[in-house]
Amino acid sequence: MPVLQRDDAEIHFEEYGSGYPVLLFAPGGLRSRLEMWHNPDTGPARVWNDWTEALAARFRVVAMDQRNAGQSRAALAPDHGWHTYAADHLALMDHLGHARFHTLGGCIGASFCLKLCEIAPARVSCAVLQNPIGLHPEFPTYYQDGTIEWGAEHRATRPGEFDAATLSAFSHTMWDGGFVFSVSRDFARSCTVPTLLLPGSDKPHPAVTSAELADLLPGVAVLRDWRGPDHLVSQRQHVLAFLEKHAT
Repeated sequence: MPVLQRDDAEIHFEEYGSGYPVLLFAPGGLRSRLEMWHNPDTGPARVWNDWTEALAARFRVVAMDQRNAGQSRAALAPDHGWHTYAADHLALMDHLGHARFHTLGGCIGASFCLKLCEIAPARVSCAVLQNPIGLHPEFPTYYQDGTIEWGAEHRATRPGEFDAATLSAFSHTMWDGGFVFSVSRDFARSCTVPTLLLPGSDKPHPAVTSAELADLLPGVAVLRDWRGPDHLVSQRQHVLAFLEKHAT
């Protein structure tokens, strides 16, 4: 797997196909890694297309393991947050020579997409938001609790790193903003990047968050019936058509 070397990180990524570039952000929360696009060898099939395959015939697909997920490794500092991940994303596309590109993100990936739309709108030609995460009113500490577990996993293999104080500060930076965590409602109202929303409907991907995004994002297209084997073909067709429409 190719590696992008940064001052504080090794970011692993893969490329597929050819054409206009699409940067993929996989599901998995802080464990977001490119293998999450693929169907597992055992257990139930994914409810989404494997976009590394489905897009490769028409696009140059860039899939990555986020820092401290999959094979990527990085330092963790108290002031790290969404901006840190976004810096990785832009550095990767700079490294590959892609000045302008699409983004497609599942789960936490939707928030990564929105952060890039906020800080680098001239570089993002469109964004597909699949199953966005958000603050669930009935489970307000869901992501903070998950961050503690994620940190414990890393401490077990990297003694001396991910100490409690650093992890706590990182968690506050990541999750205290509410809504979709990475950007504000005010930004969503003013977003200039074309968006396609595949809404969420469960604890980590609250229906209320997707409903707000559908209401706030200017001109957003919404594909409501997209999950599961009965919708995989339609899901693929809608996403491909949207990406092709905005490949400029």
